[in-house]
Amino acid sequence: MKKRISVYFMAALLIMTALGGCAGGTGESSEDKSSVVVGIQQDIDSLDPHKATAAGTKEILFNIFEGLVKPDPNGNLMNAVASDYSISEDGLVYTFTLREGVKFHNGDEVTAEDVKYSLERCAGILDGTALMSTLSAEKGGITSVDILDSQTVQVSVGSANMELIYSFTAAIIPAGSGEEAEAHPVGTGPFSFVSYKPQEGVVLARNADYWQSGLPYLDEVTFKIVNSPDTALLDLQGGSIDIYPYLTDSQAAELSGSFQVMSAPSNVVQALFLNNADETLSDVRVRQAICYALDKDSVNEFVFGGNGAIISSAMLPTLQDFYVDVNDVYGTGANAEKAKELLADAGYPDGIELEIKVPSNYEVHMQTAEVVAEQLKEAGINAVIAPVEWGTWLDEVYNGRNYQATISGITCDQTPGYLLNRFQTESPKNFINYANAKYDETYLKAAASLDLAEKAGYYKELQNMLVEDAGTAFLSVPPITVAVKPELSGYTFYPVYVQDMSVVRYTKQ
Repeated sequence: MKKRISVYFMAALLIMTALGGCAGGTGESSEDKSSVVVGIQQDIDSLDPHKATAAGTKEILFNIFEGLVKPDPNGNLMNAVASDYSISEDGLVYTFTLREGVKFHNGDEVTAEDVKYSLERCAGILDGTALMSTLSAEKGGITSVDILDSQTVQVSVGSANMELIYSFTAAIIPAGSGEEAEAHPVGTGPFSFVSYKPQEGVVLARNADYWQSGLPYLDEVTFKIVNSPDTALLDLQGGSIDIYPYLTDSQAAELSGSFQVMSAPSNVVQALFLNNADETLSDVRVRQAICYALDKDSVNEFVFGGNGAIISSAMLPTLQDFYVDVNDVYGTGANAEKAKELLADAGYPDGIELEIKVPSNYEVHMQTAEVVAEQLKEAGINAVIAPVEWGTWLDEVYNGRNYQATISGITCDQTPGYLLNRFQTESPKNFINYANAKYDETYLKAAASLDLAEKAGYYKELQNMLVEDAGTAFLSVPPITVAVKPELSGYTFYPVYVQDMSVVRYTKQ
């Protein structure tokens, strides 16, 4: 099975709204302006690319690290550290040819040993701890990595999976550097790491030896942590931030005359996530009541100006072949009476108390929580919003699973299985504690299928299971709206959560 077969799969897989686009500009670089400040909403959780969890961290690390392949703006994969690859007919052997002359930021050329080390580290072959579940041998991922010659690496996997190629975006780092990756991150990307200050930000510098000729344009990029949406607006207006990718609808309107304001569909699924292991929420009738009580149309209109895509399960509508519209199960408007009936049937005729923890640095989630809390009260659900700092949210909610409900977003990569994978009972990403043996069995069938139509059928079954079980109250796919300084051009949307600063440049006005 040659690489072109995989390309055909990508084409069928990623029938998406075109996200590639650039801001205006002449294309001529300004010699006296070579640094940009990008506002970000949260502190990073790890500089080790194999251990980073938060999407807000990965959007930065995209500029420092690269895998054998990497995503392009159109939703396809492009060769990166590898110049070519092929997949065996049975889907069990991947052969990568390394690109000549690719250098790490420390000046060393990338070798087959570096690739072997990086992949074995991700798969857990080195110490038994897989850092990427999709590459874990226990889950049908990498079983061995063999060096055929100085430029060729052969990877054997436990089971055929048409989506596995996307996992080879895993960062290639110098052999043996895993213990140092957090303190001294070294990659092959367009920018090298300079410094990091907790609660302040990350500074990157241009990689003069980058393998893609002519890139990057900027000499320096600073990712500045902004504590609140109000601060972000003031920083934009005051000139201390040049790019901010998380505008609310009202902010976009306020900035439209002085900044380039651009929007595109995001790859984020926003939801009122419900902890299925919570004593009250363990009853499916209670979770269903919550789903009936929500007016998603109002949330979309109030928070996103009507520009979000309303959903009721974990799949992006842009993945058209694999998406099934299940919005009619609970409806997109509130049905408070039905919610009250279900609560009474579950033994709560007087309603329930519900604490919703929300990462306070995300204005869209805070706004959503305010709307949702009012809607739930109409159904007898007394919802109390508990704002928490991002680090606390990661520790208590995502990793600790110590919560009742939370409003946040989960990101998708370029594969339809990425979001559905996290709801397997034993998945470390299953922070809602959803447990359904039939779901687990069906997911494994989907992952193993090499027939696109069959795979799509399984994925639609999984979406139906999630909505029928009310595993979580899914809300929408929010738009991503970005403010870009007028003097800049090249800002490009991706169908994954990244900030690609390699193509951003100043232009003469």
